[in-house]
Amino acid sequence: MFPYILLELLFSPYSVINANRFRCKSSILHYQNPPHGGLREIAAMSVQVLAAKMAEVELKDVPGKELTPESPLTPKADDKGIVENEPKATSATTPTMEPIVKTGDTSPGFLTPNTKMPQASAMKRTDPQQNGGEAFVNRDGTVAEAPRLKKIQFADQKQEFNKRPTKIGRRSLSRSISQSSTDSYGSAASYTDSSDDETSPRDKQQKNSKGNGDFCIKNIKQADFGRREIEIAEQEMPALMALRKRAQGEKPLAGAKVVGCTHITAQTAVLMETLTALGAQCRWAACNIYSTQNEVAAALAEGGFSVFAWKGESEDDFWWCIDRCVNLEGWQPNMILDDGGDLTHWIYKKYPNMFKKIKGIVEESVTGVHRLYQLSKAGKLCVPAMNVNDSVTKQKFDNLYCCRESILDGLKRTTDVMFGGKQVVVCGYGEVGKGCCAALKAMGSIVYVTEIDPICALQACMDGFRLVKLNEVIRQVDIVITCTGNKNVVVREYLDRMKNGCIVCNMGHSNTEIDVASLRTPELTWERVRSQVDHVIWPDGKRIVLLAEGRLLNLSCSTVPTFVLSITATTQALALIELYNAPEGRYKQDVYLLPKKMDEYVASLHLPTFDAHLTELSDEQAKYLGLNKNGPFKPNYYR
Repeated sequence: MFPYILLELLFSPYSVINANRFRCKSSILHYQNPPHGGLREIAAMSVQVLAAKMAEVELKDVPGKELTPESPLTPKADDKGIVENEPKATSATTPTMEPIVKTGDTSPGFLTPNTKMPQASAMKRTDPQQNGGEAFVNRDGTVAEAPRLKKIQFADQKQEFNKRPTKIGRRSLSRSISQSSTDSYGSAASYTDSSDDETSPRDKQQKNSKGNGDFCIKNIKQADFGRREIEIAEQEMPALMALRKRAQGEKPLAGAKVVGCTHITAQTAVLMETLTALGAQCRWAACNIYSTQNEVAAALAEGGFSVFAWKGESEDDFWWCIDRCVNLEGWQPNMILDDGGDLTHWIYKKYPNMFKKIKGIVEESVTGVHRLYQLSKAGKLCVPAMNVNDSVTKQKFDNLYCCRESILDGLKRTTDVMFGGKQVVVCGYGEVGKGCCAALKAMGSIVYVTEIDPICALQACMDGFRLVKLNEVIRQVDIVITCTGNKNVVVREYLDRMKNGCIVCNMGHSNTEIDVASLRTPELTWERVRSQVDHVIWPDGKRIVLLAEGRLLNLSCSTVPTFVLSITATTQALALIELYNAPEGRYKQDVYLLPKKMDEYVASLHLPTFDAHLTELSDEQAKYLGLNKNGPFKPNYYR
């Protein structure tokens, strides 16, 4: 009875579990001192031992058959058998593990147990005389050949594993999954600057389908995908689309030659195409070496725009692109749209005579606005300038709501960090700082704030944040975020005192807030983790995680909400229209804010998206408040 009891145990529904336990124990024992140094051999021997035990019990009940030491079912001490030569049981005798393999799939797939109860009538064995052929041994002693089964080739799997891509960039990995995936990626969000083609775009001769070559981008072949991204952005930019319809017939920018230097993204593309629809000619360069979406630049070049930008430019490339954008024989810009002041600075330095025909400058960043005010104070500002950054529709929306969402996006995509419980210090509590702090607090982070302005500092305290000096918390915080627009906010002294693994990034426009230059010294080691993510390693092994080399995090490492950028882009478009069409003498050589009436108009263009309905003042109410029924409803100084 004993053999039958053992058979029942082996072939019971729990036999798969028992077999797995047996294999695990066997693998552990062999792992400590593997006889042949390979995990495949270990697994194969474990399976053979189990099969031999099962066969020994079965063959005891077969007349005239005796299991001998020379039987192929008995593993030898020097056996180097692999999975291809191990004995296999058929569904007629034991619960089999059937591989689920899709057509064309060479991987072993998942194994599922066959739940049929076994019949102890026959046992399959391997006949050494048949070169590994499989056969059934019946109870009467006869041998029947079994159909050959397709075996799993682990050697192929090992070979495929050894062929895995060596590059870490996400584009390289996607190529191993799908050949078509190389044509569909978002360069602002994914790590696409590590392309197989390392040739500089400056050394390429590219032309679009119409034969035009007045551009310099990464790859014109990405134009179709970039066009789809632009079409998606159009759905979230209702005000610009409405502006096209309302002003297209009048062509308020007819004759305008706009030279721009902003982030080249799908949202900027919608703005550029809107300006063109309003009658302007546009030439564009990037204001950030990491924020350009290559596929969008390709779509613009294919559409006839003169674009000079690609993701991952060097400093030399950056200024070369600006120069190519401005310096074209027979083309003289008469409007400037800038983000950061680099384009204005370059024209002022290299081509000052161009200002004689330029009607105005539109600037949207705090850094660029500071430069304009400095020029104005020194009496060197040659043309009127519009400060879009301090317009209500820019500062209270783009700076606040955009950063509130994109700070988390940028940190997650680059570091996969868990925010709950992390100690974070945010330097600056302006609108950008307010957005960052609100998002991090909502995710469960412990947030500290540094601030120089007592009014902003009081706001931080009233919002529940602890106001500190950076040197008080620098040793304990997990993340440092700069949002000031200043320089040397995080200096080498603070970087030296940071804890191991601290994440350092910048949400202000300028890359001067973190003293990155002080980290490029021989005693420190830079290790590239992925695009825009670097480990800076100290001699004692401590390391910090530096994002985007201190440049703007959200536009360098992720994307930003399109709807919020629609508000800013519409404000920029109206500022260009205002300066270009203003009668002579209305604006002097100074810096101006957009009229409050225009701010309110931009906001009203976005309200239909929310199915929002404004309340209208009655004549009596308007008279009581001293307002026009149609606005403006707040004075220009109100913020």
